[in-house]
Amino acid sequence: MVKRIAVVNNEKLKDMEKKKHIQSLCPINRAGTECMYLEGSSLYIDETSCIGCGICSNTAPEAIKIINLPEALNKEPIHRYGQNAFALYNLPTPVFGKVVGLLGVNGIGKSTAIKVLAGILKPNLGIIGEDATHQDIIDYFRGTEAQFFFEKVRKGEIKTAYKPQHVDMIPRQFDGKVRELLIKVDEKNMLEEYAVTFELEKILDRNVKDISGGELQRVAVCATVLKDANLYIFDEITSYLDIKQRLKISQFIRNLADENTSVIVIEHDLIALDYMADQIHIMYGKEGVFGVVSSIKPVKNGINTFLEGYLKEENVRFRNNKIKFDVRPPTKSDNSNVLTQWPEFSKKLGNFSLIANNGEIFSKDKIGILGENGIGKTTFTKILAGVVEPDDKKIDLKIKVAYKPQYLDNENEELVMVLLQDALQDYDIQLIRPLNIKPLLLKKINELSGGELQRVAICLALSQKADIVLLDEPSAYLDVEQRLIVSKVISDIIEQRGISVLVVDHDLLFLDYLSDKLLVFSGEPSIQGVVNGPFEMEKGMNDLLRMLQITLRRDEMTHRPRINKLESVKDREQKNSGNFYYS
Repeated sequence: MVKRIAVVNNEKLKDMEKKKHIQSLCPINRAGTECMYLEGSSLYIDETSCIGCGICSNTAPEAIKIINLPEALNKEPIHRYGQNAFALYNLPTPVFGKVVGLLGVNGIGKSTAIKVLAGILKPNLGIIGEDATHQDIIDYFRGTEAQFFFEKVRKGEIKTAYKPQHVDMIPRQFDGKVRELLIKVDEKNMLEEYAVTFELEKILDRNVKDISGGELQRVAVCATVLKDANLYIFDEITSYLDIKQRLKISQFIRNLADENTSVIVIEHDLIALDYMADQIHIMYGKEGVFGVVSSIKPVKNGINTFLEGYLKEENVRFRNNKIKFDVRPPTKSDNSNVLTQWPEFSKKLGNFSLIANNGEIFSKDKIGILGENGIGKTTFTKILAGVVEPDDKKIDLKIKVAYKPQYLDNENEELVMVLLQDALQDYDIQLIRPLNIKPLLLKKINELSGGELQRVAICLALSQKADIVLLDEPSAYLDVEQRLIVSKVISDIIEQRGISVLVVDHDLLFLDYLSDKLLVFSGEPSIQGVVNGPFEMEKGMNDLLRMLQITLRRDEMTHRPRINKLESVKDREQKNSGNFYYS
């Protein structure tokens, strides 16, 4: 017997007449058995009666999902949010002395899983309205590693510290200075030491409401590790952080785990996840419908399995295509196809000054922009876009420029379909479909989530009639699969239209996958930024990695970039040869 899960979103299906119409189409109902039924104003589906014909989900695809579950799922879910609502199967297993990563797309239940582990959400084992007891959970996981962990939970031997995903909520929940917030949670009496570690000394006496996203993230991480716990859980730790900060915090997280301490991390930056985690769980399923936590795997094998899209042990294919990284030969620009160029210029903003050396852009260039936060990357793109003028001269690129800003406008009440009318008309196959825009068309801009808004903004920028597209942090709020899809979409549009793109981002893997050249920003954050390049990819990466004092190698199976462990044989070998980046 095929096991199915049905999800009905009654918020998206408000028309009562449409609900009755869908109910009347159900072949099981028409045969005299109640499969689809109404209770008050809500429509429900009896999953045991459903034959998976697809009539209802085809009639209201935005609101009804009917999915056949993998045969390997022979247990009830660990938690289900309600009748015809999202279900989570299995949980990640904390391992003492290890950092365990959780890898999967958005909407697959990663945050639900760690909320259960953190004790924030009480699981119901699929029985709606009944919280499971500690003994119920131990019995559920009997014979597995998780049984040992939940026995410790029952004995009160697990103390959890949890960093939530949305650090931008902190200012709404706490009104006061950073120092006051950290003093409240400092159970280790290490505030001053950790303030130095996370570079917070200069903002300790500022109000939480007045600090940036990157500063908020570091405050949230610091607040979490100041708690005296033996299970630390971090939900998306690199958001808003630059490359240098990502690596520093990743190294700190690695050192946090010991024989008495376990760490769990959700992360979409594959290079950072690979660097900080020892083992990972892959999460698969159907977004918004159900999620399954795989068995635990060594981090290298786990990430490669995720890219492969096939879980051998579970015999489950969760993606139809493999994600491949091509090893590209060094590219040399044809000096005959210069699209535009900019002269040397400077810009002073308060105590900060930006100095840009002259540069040029060729047709079909895909230029990544890398550097620390506060070093002028956004100011530079705004100058090229004509949003900001430099101090010493007016910049005229003599071409049309499309610009996606770093911070997106979420106050707009316009419908997505109105905003993207040109893209709908001209780029259905190239943009609308791969970016999964169709489910968003009837939503207002101010109703979109961060990831949805990002995809719409990218689609808008790439569909404009322009010679150059400037994208500021397009990977923010996107999961790992969406980042790689966006990268391919950008490359395909550039090739098709013969235009060029400049992309500011902090995800090294995303930029490595996309770029053929790099602009590298050097200097001192908040004091001075210097724009260097564009360079060919190998030189640009070598310059950046030399500044960061890390080396990259390529995985022998997938060719994805990986950071060498500091002072490893490979790390020393590459540094001695001067090849910090293996192209």
